[in-house]
Amino acid sequence: TFSALLAHGLAADETKQVALLDIDICGPSIPKMMGLEGEQVHQSGSGWSPVYVEENLGVMSVGFLLSSPDDAVIWRGPKKNGLIKQFLRDVDWGEVDYLIVDTPPGTSDEHLSIVQYLSATHIDGAVIVTTPQEVSLQDVRKEINFCRKVKLPIIGVVENMSGFVCPKCKNESQIFPPTTGGAEKMCQNLNVSLLGKVPLDPQIGKSCDRGQSFLAEAPESPATLSYRNIIQSESENHCANESPRFRALLQYAKGLNRLVLLCHK
Repeated sequence: TFSALLAHGLAADETKQVALLDIDICGPSIPKMMGLEGEQVHQSGSGWSPVYVEENLGVMSVGFLLSSPDDAVIWRGPKKNGLIKQFLRDVDWGEVDYLIVDTPPGTSDEHLSIVQYLSATHIDGAVIVTTPQEVSLQDVRKEINFCRKVKLPIIGVVENMSGFVCPKCKNESQIFPPTTGGAEKMCQNLNVSLLGKVPLDPQIGKSCDRGQSFLAEAPESPATLSYRNIIQSESENHCANESPRFRALLQYAKGLNRLVLLCHK
């Protein structure tokens, strides 16, 4: 969800070319969320052509290669790694400003492969997405440790599903109570920046199921405002450090959290 909304948010600037690559090989959900379910990949002389949501937002996913969205992909590591390499090497992305890579939960083959294959691109770092409860934070601490072991800089943490604001009475409830202090306390303990908190909004799930941009459908939602603040902050940070080579922003998550990779030219 964060990958899809990040792509929509960056593509709102029509002067930027955004690419979204889904390497969640066994559970590709990006085609559904981007409204591209049923689309197919086309081969050209310069490689595979991405499927476009807008003129400046292209998407590639293993979901486009399946005959049905219900088909199971039962692959071992080497075959997954081969497809990831092919996505990076053979897809004709053209000139892009941002490459966002959505990966499955965990710290396994896909994560090791994408970090290895893009090691020469000077990855900016990881943005780690968590939810407030301790069960989620336990997994995220492992991901922070993974990033440090593979020498992947950590840009910061986003706390997703951070409270629920009632649309009628405007009172806030904690659906996932931060019993150990949530992401804020974890960031203090591990010396990591907290980039923002995104509250729950049922409209997010509805928009994703319809393949629409939540940011466009609910522009006044507190969650939209949080997303836009995070996206604007990261965009400004990358523009301030712009270089002629690709750099990447990895976003990790476990369970409700996922790994995203953003390359900025």
